[in-house]
Amino acid sequence: MAQCRLTDFFASRRPGPRAASSRAKPTWSTPSPAKPSPRTSATTTGGSRKRARPPAEPVRDEPSPAARRRLRLPADAVSSPGSPTALGSPEHSSPRKKTKKAVQLPRVAPQEDKVPSKVTFSELNSCLKRARELGARVQELRANAQRNEARDPNVPEAEGHPAEPCGEKAPAYQRFHALAQPGLPGLVLPYKYQVLAEMFRSMDTIVGMLYNRSETVTFAKVKRGVQDMIRKRFEERNVGQIKTVYPASYRFRQERNIPTFKDGIKRSDYQLTIEPLFDQEAGNMAPQLTASRLLQRRQVFSQNLVECVREHHRAFLASLNPPMVVPEDQLTRWHPRFNVDEVPDIKPAELPQPPTTEKVATAQEVLTRAHSLMSPRMKKALSDLALRTAEPSSPGYPSPALPATPPATPPAPLKGVSQDLLERIRAKEAQKQLAQMTRRPEQEQRLERLERLPELARVLRSIFVSERKPALTLDVACAKMVDSYHMAMSPGEMEKHIQLLSELLPDWLSLHRIRTDTYVKLDKAADLAGVTAQLVRLAHAEAL
Repeated sequence: MAQCRLTDFFASRRPGPRAASSRAKPTWSTPSPAKPSPRTSATTTGGSRKRARPPAEPVRDEPSPAARRRLRLPADAVSSPGSPTALGSPEHSSPRKKTKKAVQLPRVAPQEDKVPSKVTFSELNSCLKRARELGARVQELRANAQRNEARDPNVPEAEGHPAEPCGEKAPAYQRFHALAQPGLPGLVLPYKYQVLAEMFRSMDTIVGMLYNRSETVTFAKVKRGVQDMIRKRFEERNVGQIKTVYPASYRFRQERNIPTFKDGIKRSDYQLTIEPLFDQEAGNMAPQLTASRLLQRRQVFSQNLVECVREHHRAFLASLNPPMVVPEDQLTRWHPRFNVDEVPDIKPAELPQPPTTEKVATAQEVLTRAHSLMSPRMKKALSDLALRTAEPSSPGYPSPALPATPPATPPAPLKGVSQDLLERIRAKEAQKQLAQMTRRPEQEQRLERLERLPELARVLRSIFVSERKPALTLDVACAKMVDSYHMAMSPGEMEKHIQLLSELLPDWLSLHRIRTDTYVKLDKAADLAGVTAQLVRLAHAEAL
């Protein structure tokens, strides 16, 4: 707020030329942006008794009609925005003149759009021709698909498995699922079989809940519950696969007059009902699907899945050169070259279908029904005619002979190598793979420890040399070896390695029990290279 001066007070009290000039009507003029008027600031800050009137809005001078006519330019004088005449013209200095020019510019635009009309017409013709070609292609593909379906009507649709584009492989987590399993190798199931086992577990849980409540179990109810549990699609094809793996699990029927409380399904429609099967117990009580029975059925289903994989494994072993035969009770893992995740999918079994009512819809159905109404003499005449027309073509074209199987020839890198040597190498490799497939988990753990012993022996000797002691307690030795070994290992596991080392080489390493502690004594004078070589030979002999 501006501070008032003393002279301003006297000027406002006494009438004089200053006061008269302040009460006179101000004349509006265009203010200069560089120098603000000090006169107006003096009048606004004056201490007058009368209330100052608000300043009136300045009346803007409207341009005269002659000026408006001068602003309008002819059509040939309109230049492009980048031309120097357009930039230097006075129209660019006033925003109002810019708007007037922008309103008049669209009048010239239609004259420029008339040039590419022929090009647009040709492009439309080409697009229309391309659309007709694509429509004809779609009709052809649709006709081929219908022809293939009519030729192979028994091929089931892959419900629950979206069709993959030609040449696209399955994801890596499915193709290498068996290799990514933790723990020791064993009879691992492929990914799709494990998904089917999870589907059976969820289906058995839903069926058990509905059956224990004496409620009619339909496929629609089971499908909704299973999909909520496993977050995967569950179709009738999967139910057929479950029936193939475990035929004695459920009884399937087509029934109607089942209350559904749905608008999409009528009460008179046929629905697939599911009833669990189990051994009847003595007593008048109705059997129930308890938790123990669910667990037992799940184990039976898993064993059946393993048996399916074993059949494919037996076929793979029979196709080897030389063929291999492994007893089923001794098989603990699959063959190293047997790709578990490429096992073919389980074929779904046939489920009961709703009865179909005969409805004549095509001419072929009419002819088929008319054929059943023919007399026996007419049927015999037609069959004789068919035989006479088929006889001349049969002897003229003999059945082609199957090509003889060529003898097995060795590959190019093995040319010149004797066949006996190859047979001995293959027999030795087959024997090694047979021992590997029949190895128990305990033997597998012992082999892993034997492979680590040469390096652990070097670590243990270096610890004794650095400590400069003839003996160390077992706890101290295990702790120092855990810190020095490159793999993460617990002290208990390291203690098992030291005990195994003392069993294999009692002259080099010995354990002594004194009161409550166990001491480790090492012969530092022995040759370390000979010790490690002996451990390598023992591990190799154990692996064979």
